[in-house]
Amino acid sequence: MKSMYEHLSAEERGVIMAMKANASSARAIARALDRAPSTIARELRRNGYLCDAELGPMGRPRIAGGYDATRAGKRARRVRRCAQAPGKLHSRGPLWARVRGLLEQLWSPEQIAGILKRENPGQPALQASHETIYTAIYAAPKGALRRELVALLRQGRGARRPQSRGPTRRGSLHDIVSIHLRPPEANDRLLPGHWEGDLIKGARNQSAVGTLVCRKTLFVMLVKMDGATAVDALQAYEQAFSPLDEALRQTLTYDQGKEMALHKKLAQSTGLKIYFADPHSPWQRGINENTNGLIRQYLPKGIDLSVYTQRQLDHIAWSLNTRPRKTLDFKTPAEVLFEDCFSQNIDIQSVVALGL
Repeated sequence: MKSMYEHLSAEERGVIMAMKANASSARAIARALDRAPSTIARELRRNGYLCDAELGPMGRPRIAGGYDATRAGKRARRVRRCAQAPGKLHSRGPLWARVRGLLEQLWSPEQIAGILKRENPGQPALQASHETIYTAIYAAPKGALRRELVALLRQGRGARRPQSRGPTRRGSLHDIVSIHLRPPEANDRLLPGHWEGDLIKGARNQSAVGTLVCRKTLFVMLVKMDGATAVDALQAYEQAFSPLDEALRQTLTYDQGKEMALHKKLAQSTGLKIYFADPHSPWQRGINENTNGLIRQYLPKGIDLSVYTQRQLDHIAWSLNTRPRKTLDFKTPAEVLFEDCFSQNIDIQSVVALGL
């Protein structure tokens, strides 16, 4: 007998029809097909034969039109189609409207799933996993709607180019402190004030925006730059960090890009202790790398970043800072930063300076 149930095939229905024509019992048919007797009895009952409790005269089963394999197969296919319940995220349902609205705010399916669970505890009908959301998007009929939905998803990264094996042409920084000497309080992400930084470049590398993310809270600051030189970076980062409370200016971890050639002046003016990742080791600043991927939803590659004002960049940062994050148990970076500042008695004015 089959260990897992499978729908009856057309060949099996043909055997049933032939054996019933010879007055074989349901149990005999079940043995011949290696099926459970209940499966055969149910198939017969659904397609013309009555159960044993409804035997006719002299103990013979009453036949309502006989068993026809072709007719039974058509009925099974029809019932199977009708039995499909509408998906949880069908286009006319209230849950889809909520999901679609959050997608349009550039939230990821995982973020949406997390916030739905948070908003509707104990109500599975009002929740949806990120896999369900992805399935609903890609199951949409091909056409303008599907293209529109897919465009709302974060774009997958292309394959990385292999790093050059030849000597680097970027130059080298002097008097840097390695990330391997970074103190435990920065590594453990227990308190705010420890940052990771980077540049994202615009079209033809002729414009740039500085990205800063707090390792503890994932709070993001976007910094307008006039260029990508060391002087531009020094001025921009000084302007970003100077309004912050001293407790929010502990460390900065950066790569060894030449824009940080004036790192000693930046450390002196802001009080930051600056550490540098190893060359070609982006995973050592994984939080910043991941955040740059989110930022690219708003500032895609190949555009001129110089057209954005600081106010516009602040709005983009605020949108990121009010999106729930999985690593924060689907709280927002703004929530976590505010809670940390309150618990650590950090000057609230410096929090206001960050856009809260």
